[in-house]
Amino acid sequence: MSLPTLSDRRATTVLRPPRVGDGAQIWRIAKDSHVLDVNSSYAYLLWCRDFAGTSVVAEVDGRVAGFVIGYLRPQDPETVFVWQVAVDRSQQGRGTGTALIEKLLDSVASHGVSALETTVSPDNPASIAMFASVARRRGHAMTRKPLFDSGAFPDHHVAEDLYRIAPTAQEELR
Repeated sequence: MSLPTLSDRRATTVLRPPRVGDGAQIWRIAKDSHVLDVNSSYAYLLWCRDFAGTSVVAEVDGRVAGFVIGYLRPQDPETVFVWQVAVDRSQQGRGTGTALIEKLLDSVASHGVSALETTVSPDNPASIAMFASVARRRGHAMTRKPLFDSGAFPDHHVAEDLYRIAPTAQEELR
């Protein structure tokens, strides 16, 4: 069975589960994004080991060029929570972020997952647009509600809104 790919004129992108050896590259992409809250390098190594089933990397020419890391919500195992998604600057604008999320949703669907949640700060319109694109492509509704206001954080941090992508009741009846 071959792995799914995204093709462009210069290289082929392979979407696959992360391996522990990808952790350092994932950490670098998160750090270089200047948008994400960067976790310790140790956290990314653990994520690759313990949450590979709910995470995906994009590999171009043998290097990690993007990632989505997530987990199944313990209180709602039909929902995958996307913790972080980022694409290396050299690969941005090619639909890689959307493809990563689509691959994640496809891979967890067989486990009964039907919804995605994530948090996005209001000052990140690119991320909001990417998740809206996924919702549109799947014909699902995307809702937004406040989750954490800035006062909930012990350090300087903007508010985080909760976005949820899920089939509507009408879609679930099909």
